[in-house]
Amino acid sequence: MKQSLQLRLGQHLTMTPQLQQAIRLLQLSTLDLQAEIQEALETNPMLEAAELGASDDWDSSSKDDASTPSSETGESAISAEQSADVTSESQDAAPTEMDKIPDELPVDSNWDDVYDSLPTSTASSISAEDQQRMFENQSGAGESLQQHLIWQMELTPFSDIDQRIAEAIIDSIDDDGYLSCTLEDIHQGLLGEYDIELDEVEAVLHQVQNYDPVGVGARNLRECLLLQLKQENHDRPEVARAYRIVDKFLDMLGGRDYNQVVRRMKITMEELQEAVILIQTLNPRPGGVIASAPAEYITPDVLVKKLKGKWTVELNPETMPKLRVNAQYASYIKRADSSADNTFMKNNLQEARWFIKSLSSRNETLLKVSTSIVERQRGFLEHGEEAMKAMVLADIADELGMHESTISRVTTKKYMHTSRGIFELKYFFSSHVSTAAGGECSSTAIRALIKKMVAAEAPGKPLSDSKLAKILEEQGINVARRTVAKYREAMSIPPSNERRRLV
Repeated sequence: MKQSLQLRLGQHLTMTPQLQQAIRLLQLSTLDLQAEIQEALETNPMLEAAELGASDDWDSSSKDDASTPSSETGESAISAEQSADVTSESQDAAPTEMDKIPDELPVDSNWDDVYDSLPTSTASSISAEDQQRMFENQSGAGESLQQHLIWQMELTPFSDIDQRIAEAIIDSIDDDGYLSCTLEDIHQGLLGEYDIELDEVEAVLHQVQNYDPVGVGARNLRECLLLQLKQENHDRPEVARAYRIVDKFLDMLGGRDYNQVVRRMKITMEELQEAVILIQTLNPRPGGVIASAPAEYITPDVLVKKLKGKWTVELNPETMPKLRVNAQYASYIKRADSSADNTFMKNNLQEARWFIKSLSSRNETLLKVSTSIVERQRGFLEHGEEAMKAMVLADIADELGMHESTISRVTTKKYMHTSRGIFELKYFFSSHVSTAAGGECSSTAIRALIKKMVAAEAPGKPLSDSKLAKILEEQGINVARRTVAKYREAMSIPPSNERRRLV
């Protein structure tokens, strides 16, 4: 092969540490970003948080607060306020190439999943003592189901052997309140310690089944419902009928075979309806009353409000502390001083300036994307899910001149507070289905229509997937039956034969 020289011209973006930091901050969630900011404040002496409402003694040139920009959506073009300025270096410091911070950081890129593998928290950098302190400050999740049952067991006059059996039974109860293993397994596990019979284990189980919440310790759904019905007044005829239905015909009831239940029970449809109403008041997961999961709180990144007939978008100031460079420390930097201390301060000053600028870039990008989403989804804000427009990442990317991967980073784990609730930014993106008029209807709007039609259907004659598809077609939405079934299953709505009910 003949060797030759070729001259090629091309452009490429150098992934400097500063650019890597800007892109990484862009995709962090609120909690991870706050942890990143806290770490920066603890490791960089040049960076400090400015308290809201505090008077500043520094010169105005050193006040570089990461403010909260806002934008107003209307008929005019999108406008975004500059969220932070770059801190000017002290007069005594010599400028370098590293000090030249561009007005806009090129955080937009077409690399997919470049930083997905990087850690987004700083837990590894926290000392063992700090981790222990953080663990001790965590709020408790409340009393567990096992703790609640153990408390009742200790109030029961058990013998030592029966108490050990009760402990083994309680340990085998899951969060829903059901016994997760057989009595034979519990019996075999205790034989190594005590010489007991299987009947003794079953007797203790019946005692545990009298504990609160009612129905706990059941081995199946039938037993759970029967335990709860035993607490009702059996002098009432509907209670006696409900007990017999659950005991003998629960499978038929679950299959909505009401006619067969009526014939077997020799009762009227009205009497069956009274019993079914009572059965529906029972709790099939009694353990959930006690073993509830701790509440998860979401802090929105973006606030959307309607002021004077226009939707305004602003960043949540509570999620972003105001940062600035410590002007007093910056004034200690001396020109042409190459000592270790001076170099250390200069490097930290530059890192602080880049960090503030990266936060500013993140704020501006998040605000622009959120404003564009609100502009396109006014119908949802005004009328709800049924007015949601079809929108994909490419629509926002083309409008803002960014890459789809950048829009994906911005909308991941970022939340918007609206008058209709708090939604992740990705919620507003959905695929579309063509309409008879040649337009598009979003899948979110179709799911909302299906949910609305199912809620309004007759209890005894639920709508099939084919009927739902036909109704949508009459409204000008062309959607296949299998698509309706897919959307219905995604909303955890059972098929029509399982939705048939008496009341």
